[in-house]
This record gives sequence, C-alpha cells and structure tokens, in this order.
Amino acid sequence: MKQHFVIVILIILLASCRNSDSTDKRYLYSQKMKDDVSYLADDQLEGRQTGTPGELKALEYIQIRFEEMQVQPLGTKGFVQEFSFKPKTDPHEDVEFTTNSDSTITGRNVIGFIDNQAPTTIVIGAHYDHLGYGGEGSLYRGEDKAVHNGADDNASGVAIMLDLAGKLVEKSQAVEIRDNNNYLFIAFSGEEMGLLGSNYFSKNPTIDSQKINYMINMDMVGRLKEDKTLAVHGVGTSPMFKQTLNANNEQFKLVMTESGVGPSDHTSFYLIDVPVLHFFTGQHEDYHKPGDDAEKLNYQGMEFISTYIFDIITDLDDNGELAFRTTKNESEEVPRFKVGLGVVPDYLYDGKGMRIDGTREETPAFNAGIKKGDIVVKLGDSAVSDMMSYMRALSVFEKGDVTNITVKRGDSLIVTTVKF
Repeated sequence: MKQHFVIVILIILLASCRNSDSTDKRYLYSQKMKDDVSYLADDQLEGRQTGTPGELKALEYIQIRFEEMQVQPLGTKGFVQEFSFKPKTDPHEDVEFTTNSDSTITGRNVIGFIDNQAPTTIVIGAHYDHLGYGGEGSLYRGEDKAVHNGADDNASGVAIMLDLAGKLVEKSQAVEIRDNNNYLFIAFSGEEMGLLGSNYFSKNPTIDSQKINYMINMDMVGRLKEDKTLAVHGVGTSPMFKQTLNANNEQFKLVMTESGVGPSDHTSFYLIDVPVLHFFTGQHEDYHKPGDDAEKLNYQGMEFISTYIFDIITDLDDNGELAFRTTKNESEEVPRFKVGLGVVPDYLYDGKGMRIDGTREETPAFNAGIKKGDIVVKLGDSAVSDMMSYMRALSVFEKGDVTNITVKRGDSLIVTTVKF
C-alpha cells in the first residue's frame, strides 16, 4: 500500500507527452488518474482529515498538478483559500466560521482557474478531505485505530477533476476552438465535516458568483460497475441537463434524480441558485472504512466518466448562461426510522425492490441470513418496490420488534425472520 513519494513527485513534474492516437491518450489519462489516487490515498497522508498535516500534503500535491498544467491560481493566497471554524458541539447547529485562533480548525480549499475571457464560468469541484483515522463519520468497528484512505471517497473525484483540468487546458489552447466559458477548479476541504469548504466558498467566492454558469461535482466516482451504472443528481436544476446528458451518452446506464440537494458539495451551489450536477458510482462495503484503497478502483471507468463530463461541458458551451430551476428536496420526504437492517443499499439499482450491496456482521440482516445481492421485496406487511417504499416499511418498527422479510435471491424467493 505504501507508495514511494519521491518517484510519484518526479512523475508529476514530468511534462506529459500526449500521443495523437486516442487509445494511447486514453491510457495516459487513466494512468495519470491512477497516479493521483495512489498518492492521495497513501497511508502516509493519514486519511487527509481537515486541518491535519496529511491534508496539507494533499493540498501541496494538487497545487503542483495545477502548476504543471499551467492552471492559474485563484484562491486568496495563491491557489489556497483558507477558512477557520469551531467544531460543532451540536450536530443540528450551523458551523461557525471565525478568525479567532482559539479552539479552531483551519481548512483550505485549493482553487485553480482557466481564464478564457468569457462572460461566465463553470465550477468543477471535488472534495479532497477524508476521515483521518476514523472518528464520528467512520463505519469501521475494529478495536484498533486504522487509516481511512478514502480512495473512492474522494481521491477519485479529485483525480477526475484534475484530468478534466488537463483536457480543458488543451481545449482552451486549441486555436480553432473558442471557449464560451471560463473554468474554475476547486478541491474542497471540510466536506466530511458538513460541506464546510463549499459552504465557505459560496459565501466568500473568489469570482463573481453571479457569473457562475453551473457547477459539476464528482464525489465517489471510482467504482463504476460492470453494468456501467452512473448516478447523476441535480438534473432538474436546469432545463438543459436531461437532454444533454442523454444526447452524449453512449455507454452508461444513467440513474438520474432531479434534486439539487444532497450530501455533497454541489448543494452549497444549488443554495445560491446555481444549476448543479453531481456524478456518483454508488456506495460499497468499504464506504467510510479503512478498506477504501487505491487498488480497488476502476480507472478505466474513471476515464469513461471524465470523457463523458468533458463531452457534456463541450456540448453546453454554446448554450450561453443556463437557466436555473428549483427542485423538490427529496430528502424532506424520507421517513424517519428508529432501526435498520444493517445493510449497504445499492442506490443505483433501478429494478423492483431494494437490492443489498453488502451486510455487516452482528446486524439484524446478517443474523437473518441475508446476503449481498439479495433483493428485499417485502418487509413485514409492506411490499418493497424501491428505496422509498423500503424506508417507509422500515419506519414502523422499533428496537426489539420481530418481523418477516422476503428477499429475492437469484430466481428464488426466501422468507426469513429478522429481529431489530
């Protein structure tokens, strides 16, 4: 798992020779993304928790990559935009940004810019912080402290952001092409603590926020599955998005949702009336655990996603400033529940029922013999047709309740008993 930092840094600083053959170019792009993830998700960065030396190493790496591509700095101190905050004592209160150094943590957004002298700017972002050795957001239940490397969450998003920066630099330098947008690239800090970096930028932008055309966010985009299912959130935030996503799609099984509100940094931009798109390849058993390592990512899939986003940006380039549209906050409709099965749902599954992507030991599902790949079709007296109906069914139970659960496993229906 340990990488040789000196070798990686030398690789970064070497100028990339781009072969005109598209196959060779694609290999170079995906290899560079692999190098990026391997560095950012190395044990020596100790999980990149906001305000730690490991996060500073990640910042320096991203800054070097921007410089290598001749992307201009647009932070408040070079590429860096610092923000300090007091850790929340109440999870329901808003974070307090402060200039007081007592009992504060300092996060740092890394911001680069391609200036095409255009009237509007596209923001392309991904958070680079993660959980360090675990803490409140960790799902790890081991006794020993362990580094949470966050390869998928979210070194993958940063790697695609850097890849897009390289492609858009090339596009901007092409004499025959005139870009109608500028490009602002932001590696956000503090996402795992509550979207802090994007929240701070939205309130303290380093460009005129009225001239932001739209925002693209990549968060957990490193594990594209064999069926190439790709979730895209926020498609309802501009009338142009759906048709553009479909028109440029030749290989993905798209799962699109309308809402511009979700648990990632695009939300901060939606809340200042900017159209947003969030790309996501789904949860997995290593989410917020030490097992989220670089060797488990699908780098060819990441290149497919990067090329797809590049094509979307290019297609939208001559559409001027996109209209913004408010969307229903789907999270407000989610039922509240007191118990859970202890499973990782497959959020990209669009068939009938709720498919399970993983189970954890000593949970109601594990004890009931439920396995990864099972599809829940009935819980208690309620039929389960999708994620929302599953959550409604779950909301009626309390700790200690016992009920029947029906799952589809292959071609068979299995009925078993689950105790919450």
